[in-house]
Amino acid sequence: MNKPILIQVCGTTAIGKTSLSIALAQHFNTEIISCDSRQFFKEMTIGTAVPFSWELEAVPHHFIQNKSIFDTYSVGDFEGESLACLTELFKKHQVVILVGGSGLYAEALINGLDQFPKVEDGLRTKLKDQLETEGIATLQNQLKELDPLSFKEIDLDNPQRLIRALEITISSKKPFSSFKRQNQIQRPFQTLRVGLEGERSEIYKRIEQRVDAMMEQGLLQEVEGLKSYADLNALQTVGYKELFAYLNGEISLDFAVSEIKKNTRRFAKRQITWNKKLEGVHWFNYREAHSKIIEKTQQLLDEL
Repeated sequence: MNKPILIQVCGTTAIGKTSLSIALAQHFNTEIISCDSRQFFKEMTIGTAVPFSWELEAVPHHFIQNKSIFDTYSVGDFEGESLACLTELFKKHQVVILVGGSGLYAEALINGLDQFPKVEDGLRTKLKDQLETEGIATLQNQLKELDPLSFKEIDLDNPQRLIRALEITISSKKPFSSFKRQNQIQRPFQTLRVGLEGERSEIYKRIEQRVDAMMEQGLLQEVEGLKSYADLNALQTVGYKELFAYLNGEISLDFAVSEIKKNTRRFAKRQITWNKKLEGVHWFNYREAHSKIIEKTQQLLDEL
């Protein structure tokens, strides 16, 4: 191996990426970089499926609950910080593990950020006002019409991502998706991608089981403690916004939980679309024993 190796663990939410990444890190005696943008925030634990304490203690993790919901933190910030972290880790380890469901953040570290054109003055404010007065569905439909590819790929329930895609599309008069992945930056490391997959029905069942487990672990109480900050961008996400609606008396608790499951399934569907476009992923069924995946991963590394 001429260059150090970054092993990215891919797959949808609830598929088992965390446990596999820990098993790989233990095998290679290395550390983990998380690229799950929801797990950056220390105030959010249950609803973002932060690894359990014993999992965090098993292997050193980076970028888990390292920010506050009051911080402004972008994918560009993550690119710079994670690249600096990775540089230090490669001084100690030949292999480092990258795991998390935020594909854009993983791509920022691996290939660098895409270059976008300048946005029209005042357009973001206009779109935010439209969000407040007309609701998120209006912006979602607008993106579907202007850029169907981005509509399929981005997190439509994240207002910040939605507005970003629209402001680039409207300003440039070209789809947001047309600016993506134009120029890949050469990094001083190689990337090996391994992924977990399963039948969609199985993934959806695992999602529903995870949501039920989150509720049993105290997700409602966690969200209740954050109610005063419900307008913050970090909290405009699945598992929180639905329970805020319940706490505001807008919907029943049963309906809120069913909405969390539905919106998480939609998120998983977009992850599947994203992952299908990744090149060179070595896919394994999520039921495959970790020992078998590790053995194959070691073989792949030996071939580099």
